[in-house]
Amino acid sequence: MKKLTKEMLLKVCPGAAKSKLNIDLLVTELNRIFDIQKNPASDLSNEKRRAGFISQCAHESGQFTLVVENLNYSLEGLMKVFPSRFPTKEVAEQYARNPEKIANFIYSNRMGNGTPESGDGWKYRGRGFIQLTGRSNYTQFSKDTGIDAVNNPDLLLAVPGAVESAYWFWTKNSKLNTFADTENIGSMTKTINGGHHGLQERTDYFHKALKILTE
Repeated sequence: MKKLTKEMLLKVCPGAAKSKLNIDLLVTELNRIFDIQKNPASDLSNEKRRAGFISQCAHESGQFTLVVENLNYSLEGLMKVFPSRFPTKEVAEQYARNPEKIANFIYSNRMGNGTPESGDGWKYRGRGFIQLTGRSNYTQFSKDTGIDAVNNPDLLLAVPGAVESAYWFWTKNSKLNTFADTENIGSMTKTINGGHHGLQERTDYFHKALKILTE
């Protein structure tokens, strides 16, 4: 199989050219994980799996330009996205445009996080190309990779950590490769997103990546 190049990646994700990240390093890191051979079920060992990984990461990260969750919600945004947490304007206005306070509230007492006062929600907010979220995920990722993201969560903001955390998530969900092998982009998206947000864009990325990787 051919190696991914910067030119190939930019054909799939032209917006990456405007990224503040080092795209040459990104391509190097993607090729590194593509070459890993540990488990046939989870290895990115064919073009469809690689296209699936690239396409899902591309959507989740805004074409490899974003590596941290944007929680700067307006009052209206909070009520729309988190209706059970912000049922009224009176509640939402206490949090609107305060990302740290929002994170500590919406992520409290779940995913291994403590209370809002613990600060875990903000400390372990989504990072990486497939956003790793919650103390439990950061802890397991750290145990499995040796990357101390529990004490240094911002390691996932750098290209190597952003790629590694996405790859870790992918291998922990080996059915993603099954979905990629059958081009079941809807199920792939639901596994990652919990729904089908951005399905058409993810589908477009997938087919562009697959074409470039196989032509």
